[in-house]
Amino acid sequence: MKSTPHRHRARRRRSFRRPGRPHVVTLAVLLVVASVVAGFLALTRPDTTTPTASAGEKAGKSPAPAPTASATGQPTWDGKTHVLGDGSTSYTGPQKGTLKPQPLKPGEKPPQFVVFSWDGALEGSDHLFSHYRELAKEYNAHMTFFLTGIYLLPKSKKALYHGPMHSPGDAAIDYPTDEHIRTTLEQLRLAYEEGNDIGTHFNGHFCGDKGGGDWSVEEWKSEIDQFYDFVEHWKTNTGFTDVPPLPFDFKQEVTGGRAPCLEGQPNLLKAIKSYGWRYDASSPGDFQIWPSKKNGVWDFPLQMLPYENGKYQGLSMDFNFLYNQSGGETSGDPAKYPQWEKTTVDSYLAGFDRVYYGSRAPLFIGNHFEDWNGGIYMKAIDQVVKNVCTKPEVKCVSFKELADWLDVQTPGNLQRLRTLDPAQSPDWSSVVK
Repeated sequence: MKSTPHRHRARRRRSFRRPGRPHVVTLAVLLVVASVVAGFLALTRPDTTTPTASAGEKAGKSPAPAPTASATGQPTWDGKTHVLGDGSTSYTGPQKGTLKPQPLKPGEKPPQFVVFSWDGALEGSDHLFSHYRELAKEYNAHMTFFLTGIYLLPKSKKALYHGPMHSPGDAAIDYPTDEHIRTTLEQLRLAYEEGNDIGTHFNGHFCGDKGGGDWSVEEWKSEIDQFYDFVEHWKTNTGFTDVPPLPFDFKQEVTGGRAPCLEGQPNLLKAIKSYGWRYDASSPGDFQIWPSKKNGVWDFPLQMLPYENGKYQGLSMDFNFLYNQSGGETSGDPAKYPQWEKTTVDSYLAGFDRVYYGSRAPLFIGNHFEDWNGGIYMKAIDQVVKNVCTKPEVKCVSFKELADWLDVQTPGNLQRLRTLDPAQSPDWSSVVK
């Protein structure tokens, strides 16, 4: 069977200029309070996926001591692969090919950053994880793939998961097949090696009652700890002996995430302080403005984009197009698919143009691997990537790379950038000093 999104009435906003903060957050919650329940649809389709890992691949060397930390807190590296724990992960040195952040020079126009992010990264029968990884590589882009922890946990071991407020093994999404665990491991390895960001979408995808919005700080910590446990012990849990370790240490590389249904950010932000995370993409939504920090962590919300030639503003996620176009039904009227796809592309590009020719605030696009309304939202992203990532001064980056760039800018320049309205094209010498 297929899962169906929760029903919720969305509101439409007719202006993009910023009102007071409380109103923005309230509006965004109304738009997406139950929106993100769908990244798992690939699991419920006919299982035709075959493993991509070679049967001849071995787990690698026996576990070696983990590298020691330098005075800066970053691990030193001796040029060798260090297999960690049970052999599920390894340390292979600093990630290669990522953006080298530079502070803006006086009067310099900022790059136009665009971040494509994916909730519940799974290489299912639709092969969408590999498709977008390959598309990113083709267009010199990096993306953020939010991994759901139980996507590396076999269904036979589901009792190992104790979701906060839920019985052992319960989850609001399906557990993966063994073959999908294999293919997902392969895509995670390739995504990391190609410079993409691996974040977390946590585990059970619980929303609403007993979901993240109801969880205490300690319950969020439990969810995070279990995420790490599943991804660092997939070899023990699966029994796979022919799949090599992932080439990165999750404790180092996972520095942010997005909560299911965008719920529970206040307590989540308190919980992640002890993990050293640098960003969070769980905010219910905001206008296209330069990011700021919440509780010391970069806040990367979904954004309000002009839908239908600016008739109203909607959030930059596939579910919100689905809701406005087919009332949340994942199989709407096929006769309308071409127009809906065009409207989706036009809305993304209108949001891009508004800041590209204006404030240069980063554009955030969040999606799922899904086939709603004939796959039109995936086709729309394909067009947007090809259109925007090839433009001058555009950098299609991951959330981690954007956090790196923001961290090296002066506080004064960032504060002045935040005063700009989305379409405002300033005298950059008065903003960047």
